Amino acid sequence: MTDSYICIDLETTGLDPKRDKIIEIGAVKVRQGRITAEWESFVNPGKKLPERIVELTGIHDGELAGARPIQELLPELLAFLGEDVLLGHSVLFDFSFLKKAAVNERLSFERQGIDTLKIARKYLKDLESRSLGALCKHYEIPHSAHRALEDARATTMLYRKLSEEFFEKEEEAGEKSLFRPRLLIYQAKRDTPLTVPQKEQLYKLLDRHKLVVDYEIESLTRSEASRKIDQILAAYGR
Repeated sequence: MTDSYICIDLETTGLDPKRDKIIEIGAVKVRQGRITAEWESFVNPGKKLPERIVELTGIHDGELAGARPIQELLPELLAFLGEDVLLGHSVLFDFSFLKKAAVNERLSFERQGIDTLKIARKYLKDLESRSLGALCKHYEIPHSAHRALEDARATTMLYRKLSEEFFEKEEEAGEKSLFRPRLLIYQAKRDTPLTVPQKEQLYKLLDRHKLVVDYEIESLTRSEASRKIDQILAAYGR
């Protein structure tokens, strides 16, 4: 069983790392089974939060307004993560967002990980749900859902419970053991910033149609800017 790792959890604006943004990061460093350090931060996504995300997380736009964007936070976060194994509940989700952010900054980000969700799906099939909240309730783990650091702490305790109950059974699977780190694989393509002509066209369209938008034009990628322009043209014309 791996007893030294970093448990990571993110809150995001949605489920797609190609389009959605990180809004909060929580990380817990564990050595020999004990928490030795923690790292957390809000992240400014450069756009207004969807109402459903506000309802889900309790995070508001005002809390993110003064936060740093991911490109400024990334070096500090990567220094904290080091080369550690990553633990998470559906860890590939969190890894995919972090890798996307790293690739956008021309940084390498390859890690091994352990997924508590996969362990729970194998051994706790009788539970109605294997969400982090449901599993915390099952094991009586204190938990405040959908906040990054709280989820990371809870996942650390969940991993301990799952290890105590199922590690010996799982070891019979040898190299396929779900308690052993596995390479996390996500293919990320670097975003390119919007072009000068795109920026000029967007500002002209917004001014012409007297539109107020809930995103920062300067932070848009080329593909995002293209979608925004198409949406305005379809709704208002030239």
